[in-house]
Amino acid sequence: MKYPKNWDKGGLPVILGIIPARGGSKGVPRKNLKKLCGKPLVVWTIEAAKKSKLLDRFVVSTEDEEIAEVSRKYGAEVVHRPPELAKDETPILAVLQDILKKIDADVIVLLNPTSPIRNPSLIDRCIRRFLDSGADSLATGFMCKYKEYGTYDDRRQDIKGFFYDDGNVYVTKADFVRKGDRFGKKIERVILDKEQNVDIDDDFDFWLAEQILKKRLAHSG
Repeated sequence: MKYPKNWDKGGLPVILGIIPARGGSKGVPRKNLKKLCGKPLVVWTIEAAKKSKLLDRFVVSTEDEEIAEVSRKYGAEVVHRPPELAKDETPILAVLQDILKKIDADVIVLLNPTSPIRNPSLIDRCIRRFLDSGADSLATGFMCKYKEYGTYDDRRQDIKGFFYDDGNVYVTKADFVRKGDRFGKKIERVILDKEQNVDIDDDFDFWLAEQILKKRLAHSG
């Protein structure tokens, strides 16, 4: 693996995984604690982070004591989130900045618990891609070809589309986040298969994720 040469501190970058898991949720009440194939939703992402070989450390950010207790039970370090940063309208940038005030890092890897389906190597694959490319930030996602009905008359296969981030993995230089910028100028994109694109926002998404995970568990057994 090659590393970019512009790290201020020299040597290898310190890579911090962050799992944001607040207690409130409108689409699915108490979503992060709802059981998915027998385990609370947040646990799927905790277990994925534990398998990473490139994360130096990872934490769960939450204001909810029950989520904190479950996270610790499954081996995660918990960072308390102030209640004012756990509202529906709270931007994720503010949450990341709060953590960076408490924990120093060169690179942060945002892992949303609402994306529980990850291939075993996905997190490290994204980190390697980020480091090798010298990007300011990286996101996973898919090529979206959605357009408003009545605004186009092209064949679907002829629509070029655009990259849409799926919420699964984000990697960013911490200094950009500290300055209020999640993206930077050089953005790297990792296209994933549809299974890993699943982002849980409502009960149907939950059902879909469960079907995919049941299939994966059956094949792994």
